[in-house]
Amino acid sequence: MKKELFTRGIPLIIIVIFISVFAVLYYQPAATDRLPDDSINQDRSILTLRDLNRAFIDIAAKVKPTVVTVSTERLLSVRQGNPFGLPFSNDPFLDFFFGPRQKQDQSQERQYRQEGLGSGVIVSSDGQILTNNHVVRGADSIYVRTYDGKRYKAKIVGVDSKTDIAVLKIDARSLPAITIGDSDKLQVGEIVMAIGSPMSVNLAYTVTQGIVSAKGRSNVGLADYEDFIQTDAAINQGNSGGPLVNLDGDLVGINTAIVSQSGGFQGIGFAIPSNMATGVMKSLIADGKVIRGWLGVSIQDINEQIAGALGLSSAGGTLVGDVSPNSPASEAGIEAGDVITALDKRRISNSAQLRSQIAATAPGTRVTLTILRDDREMDINVKLGELPGETAQVPDSGEIEQRLGFAVKTLTRELAGNYGLDRVLSGVVVTSIDPAGNAYQAGLREGDLIRSINKERITSEDQFYAKIKNMKKGDTVLLRITRQDRAFYIAFTF
Repeated sequence: MKKELFTRGIPLIIIVIFISVFAVLYYQPAATDRLPDDSINQDRSILTLRDLNRAFIDIAAKVKPTVVTVSTERLLSVRQGNPFGLPFSNDPFLDFFFGPRQKQDQSQERQYRQEGLGSGVIVSSDGQILTNNHVVRGADSIYVRTYDGKRYKAKIVGVDSKTDIAVLKIDARSLPAITIGDSDKLQVGEIVMAIGSPMSVNLAYTVTQGIVSAKGRSNVGLADYEDFIQTDAAINQGNSGGPLVNLDGDLVGINTAIVSQSGGFQGIGFAIPSNMATGVMKSLIADGKVIRGWLGVSIQDINEQIAGALGLSSAGGTLVGDVSPNSPASEAGIEAGDVITALDKRRISNSAQLRSQIAATAPGTRVTLTILRDDREMDINVKLGELPGETAQVPDSGEIEQRLGFAVKTLTRELAGNYGLDRVLSGVVVTSIDPAGNAYQAGLREGDLIRSINKERITSEDQFYAKIKNMKKGDTVLLRITRQDRAFYIAFTF
């Protein structure tokens, strides 16, 4: 019986085995079928990375010939008197030990050569170059070295300290010029590259890559008009004035400054947007000065307390504190207490942003301001005027500094921190001083904040040099000084 069952079950077992093997072979993909899919995905990934790598190579090759190294020279004169502080007399005893000595008013004068380094970018084939004002400020001589190794003497077409932009010109033709992009279209997260000469001429044409970390940065304390692009592309000393470019190789910014506690790269760099930089450049070339738009309002930021008092749902925008009579804002019907939330439908976050965007707009342009008034939102059309008193002529501060015996810079947040000054103050900071000069002898020191000249208030180095450049030798200069928490006057002969 058992043998019979066994014999009858053999065919059934064979059939089951056959079906199982067939199912496995039919439904299970072969190893050779899977490997090509993985290989294709891997090849596609490698191909994409190689395309990105090739893009970086092509951008660098395209942009580097338009980048220049800017070298500056400045001669400093220092008077050196008696090194031992000995009295100047005809005492034969002293003459025996120290030899004949010169009179006190015949101190020796020695000259020192101070060199600076920065970057720039060629924006026209006939030799127009964009760079930073602080790269060339106070220079007696400026030289530009192009990518092909040629060295040119450059002249200043014009400067604007309020945006830290300078335009240079070299005598050359058929130069490679960068394509200028639209910085308004730049997006946070977009890949950018910075090119320049960090630290040394031996490191010229260094290329670094990063992303746009933020846009519209203001209240940084670097310039009067701030609308910076923030990037983590490595920027170091010497990169100033060089280009920030997008993946098309178009200029989107002029690298200007870094935020660093060590003095080196820490991933926070700032660039002036190309639209702002080229607007200033065109005005300097055409008019010899910067012509800025004017609204005619005093404005302030809106914090949480002000927002609560005004019944606003959140902070943001800018509050109109006052409207100037006969100004574009007055004629358009803007009132004190209005909250400006947008300019041409672009959101306004703070007063510095609105101020910079109005200033960057040509006089005569009609703009639309979105405002909140008594819980009602409305649009007001304004025809901008020209900001009065704006000039940006070629500076002659180097010669003036030599005659003065000291140099100054507009007070910034960084300088205030370095010298222990209150950031809410305004004026110019003494950044270097000749110990043998009249100003030093009168008590002026490095780090002093000059707030007025001959009882006339000053807020910037342009105002300082404008007021003092017409003084003659022998004129008396009266300075109002703030030193840490003390205020006093210093007088000396020019």
